[in-house]
Amino acid sequence: MSDTKIEWADMTWNPLLGCERVTSGCDGCYAIITATLRAKNPHPTVASAFAGLTERRDGRLDWTGRINLLHERLDQPLRRKKPQRIFVNSQSDLFHKDVPAEFIARVFAVMAQAPRHTFQLLTKRHGRMRSLLSSSEFRRQVFDAVTGGPRRDGDSAHHDDIAAAWIGDNWPLSNLHLGVSVEDQKTADMRIPALLGTPAIVRWLSMEPLIGPVDLSRFLHYRPVGGAEAPLPPSLAGACGLPSLHWVVVGGETGAKSRPMQLEWARNLRDQCTSASVPFFFKQWGDWVPTSQRPEAHGWDAVDRDVPRRMGKKRAGRLLDDRTWDEFPTDPAAVAA
Repeated sequence: MSDTKIEWADMTWNPLLGCERVTSGCDGCYAIITATLRAKNPHPTVASAFAGLTERRDGRLDWTGRINLLHERLDQPLRRKKPQRIFVNSQSDLFHKDVPAEFIARVFAVMAQAPRHTFQLLTKRHGRMRSLLSSSEFRRQVFDAVTGGPRRDGDSAHHDDIAAAWIGDNWPLSNLHLGVSVEDQKTADMRIPALLGTPAIVRWLSMEPLIGPVDLSRFLHYRPVGGAEAPLPPSLAGACGLPSLHWVVVGGETGAKSRPMQLEWARNLRDQCTSASVPFFFKQWGDWVPTSQRPEAHGWDAVDRDVPRRMGKKRAGRLLDDRTWDEFPTDPAAVAA
């Protein structure tokens, strides 16, 4: 585990490494560059962890598709006594098809055994996420990973009762913020319904890099039956009641070929979240920023002040309409109430 400069997390935890591009939001993947550099690290442990993950193909660096499972890193959060916000798998995707379900269950078991921490998990593999976390077999795998495996004394019925009680009290995990990455309307319409159909106490979106406008109204503006608005269709209802979103993070892209985020995209998402009382976190502009969003821009020529200009991440900053937006989801107990 290591400290991170990610504004919404305290630390990152990568018990596995490696990935593959799936949609256009992956085009500027920073983890590919990181993995390439660390594979050349003079420290053999670091180099071994990142070995074989990337290659140059079709004129660019890319993932090979190899996944390195790092069993020795699994217990890292358990060694941290101070409560932390921990971003899970900043260098990979836990629900990649080649990650064994048993290994994913062990990751969940560690999170279950560290309730002092808040784990922030993101995926672009929404289908496998929903399938696994909705599965009674997977929940049993998590329980067995917590307890060290099924009992072998023949008292299977008693063990089953204990497992059922544990799962009932601990699923979904109250310290897990489960999210999907969304970069445009297409990925929003594809991934958010799967998230809403997955058992979770806190559900969130990482809309970074935001490369197109997104209307979240069909996912934000609804109420339970009897409320002012109709709920989403039953097919979207999760195992823990009517679905909901509890947090939205928005950010622009960085890198040599970064794409600009338009001011109206960020503003519209902020306004949608504010009107629905959903916490909104504006992470960064990325490398591009409208000059109207820079403090020193006031008084400048008004022509094209909302057109993004490349200034670099540091100069672009994090201000949206003269302020930062650093809202976090509320306490899980309050969300579940």
